[in-house]
Amino acid sequence: MSDGLFDVPGDTADAGHSIDAVVRRDTGAPLAVRMRPAGLDEVVGQGHLLGPGSPLRRLIEGSGAASVLLYGPPGTGKTTLAALISQATGRRFEALSALSAGVKEVRAVIDLARRRLTAGEQTVLFIDEVHRFSKTQQDALLAAVENRIVLLVGATTENPSFSVVSPLLSRSLVLQLHSLTDADIRAVLTRAAADPRGLADEYTITPEATEHIVRVAGGDARRALTALEASAESSLDGTVDLELVEASVDKAAVRYDRGGDQHYDVISAFIKSIRGSDVDAALHYLARMLSAGEDPRFIARRLMIHASEDVGMADPTALQVASSAAQVVAMVGLPEGRLALAQATIHLATAPKSGAVVAAIGAAMADVAAGKAGAVPPHLRDGHYAGAAKLGNAKGYRYPHDNPDGVLAQQYPPDELVGVDYYAPTDHGHEREVGPRVEKLRRIIRG
Repeated sequence: MSDGLFDVPGDTADAGHSIDAVVRRDTGAPLAVRMRPAGLDEVVGQGHLLGPGSPLRRLIEGSGAASVLLYGPPGTGKTTLAALISQATGRRFEALSALSAGVKEVRAVIDLARRRLTAGEQTVLFIDEVHRFSKTQQDALLAAVENRIVLLVGATTENPSFSVVSPLLSRSLVLQLHSLTDADIRAVLTRAAADPRGLADEYTITPEATEHIVRVAGGDARRALTALEASAESSLDGTVDLELVEASVDKAAVRYDRGGDQHYDVISAFIKSIRGSDVDAALHYLARMLSAGEDPRFIARRLMIHASEDVGMADPTALQVASSAAQVVAMVGLPEGRLALAQATIHLATAPKSGAVVAAIGAAMADVAAGKAGAVPPHLRDGHYAGAAKLGNAKGYRYPHDNPDGVLAQQYPPDELVGVDYYAPTDHGHEREVGPRVEKLRRIIRG
């Protein structure tokens, strides 16, 4: 039932051996595949999940019985751990990819696993890119997972909370894999350079080259090994130096997924950096989003919201700047539009902050929700239609412009809200001037 994720075409003689052992014999396989760990002792990183007695370690050792969802960035070991689980004693392994499998394939694997179970054999079902399964496809797994007809191992780069249906989520352990540290990536590169499965000490790799690969890998072991392999293939004298690596890999990996948790985490950090007035951090997160291909219109919308939400009347021009940036993005697009987004980001991050606008509308909305929505005072009602005068509408209304100051005593809110203050200006920025004016206006209007 495997879709070929771990298969080696044309090799049936090794059916009783580990899948990875077969793959590693194929010298034409990519370096990242050849260097896939053969056992737990070769796994780099993820120590928080592999401690003695941990659910994942028990699963890999063949004694665990819980289905798991392995969630983490690319190149952190999800497929490696699945391959190790496939070697667990007494278990049969089936692999499906959500990119090519449908409900039919899922049900076929479950039927096969049910037959095996009657013979005392347990089946591990590995699903790569499980977040790409539709709700119907995920629902097809529920009964089999709940009744342990299959032991599910799902791999996903997206937060399962956003992409996996709740019933399946509740039946599985969610284990988050972390990006590898720089030290982890160095260890991976060192092993690959010396191991017979890898470069077998046939190349001299300078420390500067190693550090550059570490830097551009972004915690992704697969990317690091691919960069090393590409650089080695370009070497004419068996030396891999900084110049050669720079020519082979010219751009660092950006940890960002427009449809997953990175999308939400980075925009959250972006807004919180602006709110916290850290202009440099805000520009960093803006650059990450732009480099990863985030929709600039999304960024512009969030800047407009932030202008009112966290700057507000402390700097009334903030909303104008954010709105102008959105217009530039809409009319000009990228790459030039990034300048307007950067300008708006700098303006908002360095502007005085006030949450008074949010608090004011929030308090007013709360009163309306609580039923405090009394009758409009008669003198404020519409008096422009026939019969309005007989109802007393607009009678007694005082026109503010008739007063030299443009403001006069008059009741505006419903009776039960007379004297209620919603807007409380801070002493930040422009609101320092607005505050006294608001108090003066209230005194006049309320008599």
